[in-house]
Amino acid sequence: MSGDWIVEGDFARDGAACVRGAFTPEHITMAEWAIEANLAALSPLAKRASADDDGAFVEDFCNWNRLPQMERFIRESPAAVIAAELMGSSTVRLYHDHVLVKEPGTRQRTPWHQDQPYYNVEGRQNASMWFPVDPVDRSSTLEFVAGTHRGPWYMPRTFLDDRAAWFPEGALAEMPDFEADPERWSVIGWELEPGDAVFFDMLTVHGSGGVSGPGRRRVLSIRFLGDDMVHAPRDWDTSPPFGGLEAELPSGVPMDHPLFPLLVHPAGER
Repeated sequence: MSGDWIVEGDFARDGAACVRGAFTPEHITMAEWAIEANLAALSPLAKRASADDDGAFVEDFCNWNRLPQMERFIRESPAAVIAAELMGSSTVRLYHDHVLVKEPGTRQRTPWHQDQPYYNVEGRQNASMWFPVDPVDRSSTLEFVAGTHRGPWYMPRTFLDDRAAWFPEGALAEMPDFEADPERWSVIGWELEPGDAVFFDMLTVHGSGGVSGPGRRRVLSIRFLGDDMVHAPRDWDTSPPFGGLEAELPSGVPMDHPLFPLLVHPAGER
């Protein structure tokens, strides 16, 4: 890769890779400020993804255009450039930002899932970045089932009560029991320090453990769209929802809209 960073893993082969050495202390501070600003002023899309008696796992979405700290990190950090190289794309658009915070004592596991079935986009050139601003040990890190980005799509379900709230029951394959067949499924993951990031395909199956010990696990995740990604309106609210977008962007067209700004332009263009 052209940047001054180290890639561990093979994004094309496994659907996930770890990038170290790309982000400066200033970038880490930007991301930390963005997360704390988001927690201090949650949006209507925010939700608690853990039980009331289980620490606190808080998520929020789509805040870049109201939080200057968030927009600055997205535009000034090397995240979009790294995503372009990993997914082999000449352009990169922002899809959405996603803050995920597990406070100390949160036992809630993030279950195995793919992001793609929750979304209103389709295509192969995409990348999500998971950027923690706190140290993350191997037991609490994001894990991936290598190779699952090649498909199929698995049934998306709600994390707390396992409901099929998007696709109808039986419409997609159910998630396999990956732990029961370790010879077939390879689970990968990395211990991370602030400044490290993992990038993964939106179809790669992933999940994570709870948080042990006194530390927090604050993560800023940014989703990126490459050259071939197009709008795929659904008959239900996606996660996150983009209400009314189908009136402005027909099905099958690129995500050329102010909600999804272009971060990496084709060579020679600005």
